[in-house]
Amino acid sequence: MIFIGIVIALVFAFGFVVFRGAPYVPSHRKEAIGAFDELYKIGNKDVLVDVGSGDGIILRLAARRGARAIGYELNPILVVISRFLSRKNKKVRVVLTDFWLKNLPNNTTIVYAFTVSRDSKKLAEKLQSEATRLNRDVYLMTYGAPLKQKTELRKRRGHHLYLFSPLQQAKA
Repeated sequence: MIFIGIVIALVFAFGFVVFRGAPYVPSHRKEAIGAFDELYKIGNKDVLVDVGSGDGIILRLAARRGARAIGYELNPILVVISRFLSRKNKKVRVVLTDFWLKNLPNNTTIVYAFTVSRDSKKLAEKLQSEATRLNRDVYLMTYGAPLKQKTELRKRRGHHLYLFSPLQQAKA
């Protein structure tokens, strides 16, 4: 009975996330390192938000380069795993939250996301809204499906880099 309960909990935890965003696909360390080397040289002036941070590999890679790294993850099991694996790094923070319902921290410079084409329009709209709200540029690095609504700055294999600049807001 306990085994069945555990299986049901795992199916729910991983299955629920698929309906709210991308499925859990572990990031490939080599690919991410190459993207940080060639597309966006992340450093100590950066604050990276990883949407669906999974096991936290992107967070730890960014933190090793000096950035503050914040993971937004819906799956409580992955939050626990990521927090455990990142426990010694003070620059990494993992939050159990839904990215679609959360504002980016004010000092965010880059967002990292595994993308599926189903959510690309929604992601582009969210990033544009956040860049405008923050009134500054925000970079987006995606892995997976490219954004059809936005022209990429650079590409490396499955990684794409985009820039979202604030839109002019009418004064009331």
